[in-house]
Amino acid sequence: MKLSLTIDQVASLTEAVSVEGEAEARSRVLMGIAALADASAEDLSFLANPRYVEELASSRAGAVLVATDHPGKPLAGQVYIRVTKPSYALALVCAAIEARLWPRPAAGIHPTASIDPKARVDATASIGPGCTIMADATIGAHAVLEAQCHIGIGARIGSESWLKPRATVSDYCIVGSRCRLQSGVVIGSDGFGYEPVGERIERIPQIGNVELEDDVEVGANTTLDRARFSRTVIGRGTKIDNLVQIAHNVRIGRQCLIAAQVGVAGSTVMGDGCVLGGQAGVSGHLQLGDRVKLGAQAGLFEDVPADGFMNGTPAMPFGLERRVAVLARRLPDLFKKVDSLAAALDSVRKSAP
Repeated sequence: MKLSLTIDQVASLTEAVSVEGEAEARSRVLMGIAALADASAEDLSFLANPRYVEELASSRAGAVLVATDHPGKPLAGQVYIRVTKPSYALALVCAAIEARLWPRPAAGIHPTASIDPKARVDATASIGPGCTIMADATIGAHAVLEAQCHIGIGARIGSESWLKPRATVSDYCIVGSRCRLQSGVVIGSDGFGYEPVGERIERIPQIGNVELEDDVEVGANTTLDRARFSRTVIGRGTKIDNLVQIAHNVRIGRQCLIAAQVGVAGSTVMGDGCVLGGQAGVSGHLQLGDRVKLGAQAGLFEDVPADGFMNGTPAMPFGLERRVAVLARRLPDLFKKVDSLAAALDSVRKSAP
């Protein structure tokens, strides 16, 4: 991946507070991005985590994004680009590269796409090869559907949303503006609803939908189930990783982060700003307040008030769970001591007159 960006261009993209370094170094053209330990004189790197300060001291990076209050000075032939938040500054550079690598396709409909006459596709949208758009579906301005996307009956795709190949938005589901769905995403699969009737298990029709508010992003092969009735809702700005399962009638708040392989069972309600670590599991019909955090692989079976931090299975407050984990490691020694004391007590009893 080639950058081909000057120091001044990087400074402009990142809204740098200042640029430090020798004039010759500042004229360099940067050709790549690399970690501090791996970077060469043609690479841009960054320091966002203090644990890598020692690597900065020996890094050969031609330019480094550092915080405005970083106390060090650039090495000979090196440039410091001082920014408010180095990690976000690097993201801005990557966004510029992304726009070069994957430019927005030209507006238009590929001849192999199948579009129902009753569908409404904005003239500025881009519809890729093999896409299917069903009756009464709506595709908004500047939306992009890459190859083989399926948009169901009455579904809506908001303006500037981008669907990667083979994404599915099922019947009557709604995707807001500026959303991004990775390959294999399914929005609106049937909820897991069944009812035992005698010796049979009968399917319960799932007649609700899924609604993604604006600026939601969903990772590859993630599934969001349609509601049994009413709506499954994903709040504005929420980001969902790969291989996540969100069940029917779940409501997730705004600006939440949900890592890979999380499962959220039906009718659970989650507040704004929540963070769920990888492989966390949330039982159904629970209430999670704003800014709740779940550690990786946590198994949650109870409501959590705002600002709660839970860990472990069954999940408990983080501090308590850590103490329990430490004590659990001492159990083998404790049992040995108990066995030793029991043996000593038996010996005393046997020797008693």
